[in-house]
Amino acid sequence: MIIDSKARGGGSVAIVGAGITGLAAAFRLSQVSVDATVYEAGTRAGGPVHSVRRDGYLAEDGPNTLLETSPQIRALIRKLGIEGECLRSNPDADRRYIVRDGVPKPIPGTLGGWLGTDLFSFPAKLRVLGDLVLPRHRADAPEESVAGFVRRRLGAEFLDYAVNPLVAGIYAGDPELLSVSQAFPRLEAVERRHRSLFLGQILGGRERRKSGETARANAPKLSFVDGLGTLVSALVRAVGERLQFESPVVAVTRVAGGWEVTSTVGGETRVRRHRAVVLASPAHRIARIELRGVPGESLDWMSGIVHAPVASVVLGFRRGDVAHPLDGFGFLVPGKERFPILGAIFNSSLFRNRAPDGHVTLTCYVGGSRNPTLALASADERLPLVRDALARLIGARGEPTFVHHCVHAKGIPQYNLGYGEFRERMARLEKTAPGLSFAGHFRDGISMGDCLVAGLRVAGKFTGTMIRDEPIPRSPISKT
Repeated sequence: MIIDSKARGGGSVAIVGAGITGLAAAFRLSQVSVDATVYEAGTRAGGPVHSVRRDGYLAEDGPNTLLETSPQIRALIRKLGIEGECLRSNPDADRRYIVRDGVPKPIPGTLGGWLGTDLFSFPAKLRVLGDLVLPRHRADAPEESVAGFVRRRLGAEFLDYAVNPLVAGIYAGDPELLSVSQAFPRLEAVERRHRSLFLGQILGGRERRKSGETARANAPKLSFVDGLGTLVSALVRAVGERLQFESPVVAVTRVAGGWEVTSTVGGETRVRRHRAVVLASPAHRIARIELRGVPGESLDWMSGIVHAPVASVVLGFRRGDVAHPLDGFGFLVPGKERFPILGAIFNSSLFRNRAPDGHVTLTCYVGGSRNPTLALASADERLPLVRDALARLIGARGEPTFVHHCVHAKGIPQYNLGYGEFRERMARLEKTAPGLSFAGHFRDGISMGDCLVAGLRVAGKFTGTMIRDEPIPRSPISKT
């Protein structure tokens, strides 16, 4: 055993996990001269954020876009010096489709489009307008699922053909199980404050403009010339030697004046002293860490957080082999449509450099709560099902010119009914054990932007003063 409390020791912050949250926290701490050590069990940083370029195609293993919902995101990109590589999504590819009766139908973006669309029946359109007159939910009512909330306010058909596919696209989850207060807290807050979702959308826009935050639906979609892995690589370079690969943490111990972190490196046990610890690795990995020096407490309860397995299948085709115009972001598939995929993204329509000339790139998602077995099946089992779905939905024929699979067996944490108890337990443990913090997609939101902002925010706890957002001037980010 090696006990090390020298440099990067007693006065530093330990960050467990080199995903986007941990890297962002380490970077912000370095900007204000607070020392940190990032412990990463694997050989690669970034978690699911990983870009693969091969044969002229670009595939993303995890998220495909970064939503600029906070000015902190732009500030981070600027400070890392990668603004010149940043891309905005193609503004002509903003259309989204939802499948109904086996056909991708555009989601209407205007009142006239809403009245004229055949995505919803006339009775369903009238039912949605009922939101304007419905009362608020009782404050003392039991916790409500996303499905229950939407049925009550907007009707069953809107749930089936708008919210069900949306939930599949965001959480790969089940709206009957997801908690509206945990998964979509702003919806519940809008009803509580404004009574009507429609009125809240209008009035809430003013509040967002004052705060500098952007509604997710309107947030710019960003990536980089060589994919989102560019951001990970820039953070890794900036963090430098503070990042320790192949250093799984097996225990954290509260001691006088701080914490000891026990890790294993090359079969050797090492103990380092830090003044604080940030747990930023996935919940199921945190659950395996032994918590010492805090009587009556442990971390094994985090194993109770449910994760939906998700597989991505990235396919390239000759442009002439796909009948659909691919004039948008992509399409989502409601559960009622009985297709084996959750949806698809039209990558080469969104950003340049995603496919060779005369070719297109599509990313399909499989599994989730809807079909976890298929997510974990072999690539040979998944591929023909995905190809058949694309053939029926968008007329993709012929042999793919590119194929890339990625499986996330513990993909997306599910903010199901009762999830608030996990968050409350994290908060209580932080009070019971000062210097210990939780941050990441199991607590702060599952999107890449949420995780980045969570890392920046948690770093502010250890700087003496909270780091304030800077006003961000609009910068010359490429639009294509």
